[in-house]
Amino acid sequence: MIVQAFLRWAETARPADRAKAAHALVRGYLAAPVQDEKRQAAVMALTHLLDDPSPVVRGALAEAVADSPDAPRGMVMSLAEDQPLIASTVITRSPVLTEIDLVDLVGRGSAVTRALVASRPHLSRGVAAAVAEVAGGAEVLLLLENQTASITRFTLKRIAERHGHHADVRNILLERDELGADARHLLVGHVSDALASSSLMRTTLTAARIDYVTREASDAATVAIAGTVRHHDIAGLVEHLRQQGRLTPAFLIHILCGGKVDFFSGAICNLSGLEDQRVRSILATGRMHAVRALFEAAGLDRSIAMVFVEAVLLWREAARSPVGFSLQSICLPLIERFRHQAQPLSPLGELLEMIDKLRLMEERVLARSYASDLAFAA
Repeated sequence: MIVQAFLRWAETARPADRAKAAHALVRGYLAAPVQDEKRQAAVMALTHLLDDPSPVVRGALAEAVADSPDAPRGMVMSLAEDQPLIASTVITRSPVLTEIDLVDLVGRGSAVTRALVASRPHLSRGVAAAVAEVAGGAEVLLLLENQTASITRFTLKRIAERHGHHADVRNILLERDELGADARHLLVGHVSDALASSSLMRTTLTAARIDYVTREASDAATVAIAGTVRHHDIAGLVEHLRQQGRLTPAFLIHILCGGKVDFFSGAICNLSGLEDQRVRSILATGRMHAVRALFEAAGLDRSIAMVFVEAVLLWREAARSPVGFSLQSICLPLIERFRHQAQPLSPLGELLEMIDKLRLMEERVLARSYASDLAFAA
């Protein structure tokens, strides 16, 4: 009878009055004992109000149930699929919504729904992964800006794969310390693509020059990442680069001459299939023939394997020297040692050309640093 009276009254009452009644009904429902008849009557009345034509009434319902863990789940789910202003109240606040509910909303909801879920405080890993998998760039950006969301390294990599071309997403990803090295390398590729397609590059450089500049920048960035990668991330980055065909002799000699010995060891482990401890032992103390056999097992051509052997021996000397290491102390002896054996356009000749480029690049860096110091002193 109470419900019937309420429904008759609701047919003629103003929206503002119905909204007040809705709020009062929710309070009565939440305060009543679980098996109380009044509680059941309130549920029926509230369910009827979910179809109220006025968003003011449905908004009052959403506000009343948003923070309660005892709110009717069916009502909360219905409100979560209402118009955005109403849905936002329950999606971002209701403790009734489970991880499964939120993943379901992400999967079948609109872009606005996904944005609301992405902004929800203390978002779980599973929901964050669902957003990363199906959401657009704008919603993913909200997820990354949600400082309370729990986002795994795998999810960050998936975001890098799907939205690395989005400059804002790319920038905020690169600021995260937990971003894996393989994901950082993916972003390097997107930066290279953005650089190559920029109007400034297209109007000032030829296509061949653009390709050269972007390739050089990408290689330099990859070497920089390899030099700073954490030990437990080395295997993942090495495998990522191998799958992309980036573990070339030129890249490996760049890594070795540049002093990224840990990463170089990880790359040889991957390519040779030998255990890490065995590879490190050979590189550190193995005889020349053992080191050469290791590099040939990693797939390096016999004609260039000796260059790598010589580089390793030079590294050992540099490690024992009180003067310390410099890239010049590795590159110059290698060029002097093998230049007379190199034939034009041969693998050895191309490798020595790469080493010479590293030497020249290091000279330019040192010259710029020297000039900068003089200018600062002046």
